[in-house]
Amino acid sequence: MPHSPSAVPAELIDIGVNLTNKAFASDREAVIERARAAGVATLVVTGTSLESSEHAIAVASGLGSTLYTTAGVHPHDAKTFTDATVTALATLASNPRVRALGECGLDYNRNYSPREAQLFAFEAQLELAAQLQLPLFLHDREAHADLYALLRRYRDRISGAVVHCFTGSREELHAYLDLDLHIGITGWICDERRGLELRQLIREIPMHRLMLETDAPYLLPRTLRPAPANRRNEPAFLIHVLAAVAECAERSPQEVAEQTTRTARTFFRI
Repeated sequence: MPHSPSAVPAELIDIGVNLTNKAFASDREAVIERARAAGVATLVVTGTSLESSEHAIAVASGLGSTLYTTAGVHPHDAKTFTDATVTALATLASNPRVRALGECGLDYNRNYSPREAQLFAFEAQLELAAQLQLPLFLHDREAHADLYALLRRYRDRISGAVVHCFTGSREELHAYLDLDLHIGITGWICDERRGLELRQLIREIPMHRLMLETDAPYLLPRTLRPAPANRRNEPAFLIHVLAAVAECAERSPQEVAEQTTRTARTFFRI
């Protein structure tokens, strides 16, 4: 195991883990055990399609009482979204392991699905979240204006939302905060090349609106030394995100751990 920061006495919650990813196929249980040993006791497994959401529920159900999931369709897969998808998502969302709808939103960077399909799928999931009163796990990549416009239209009807892996501008951050949304911070903040603006914005995020995530197996923290040979991120490395957030917020790691855990428990009803 690579070197880790000093352990903190608070239990951590990783609100975004792609545990169904093939990168974890051979050692999923060991990954969960390493997370628990590092103080990351609770994981929210991300669903990005009907298939992966079903898989996430199966994984969470089979690997312990402290695993929960989201269920949703990522904008990359929006081209497959139909009215029948809404019915299937509603059925998945009835499972007690499912605590939010998503990962859903808009991605105008890669445009793997046409923008019209992305908008249709996202609005359908907003409508479903309003009906089911489930919070949303959101994806925004170079699509802030359209995402914000839809969120603003539905904000009075949805129970809440977290902007997953926030890497946007100060203007975008405050637009989301003005909608009373939550902000998810990943290992992006540990990147001295790309994360500089995010590091400067951390102090502007109210602690009760902030949550921590790894987005594993992606976004391996660059502060992790030595880096694993396979370059795979995993939930145990959430403590590096915690350390960076605490440093940028000028707060103790214990304080940040306790507050972000409390916030995540409330948001996901854990």
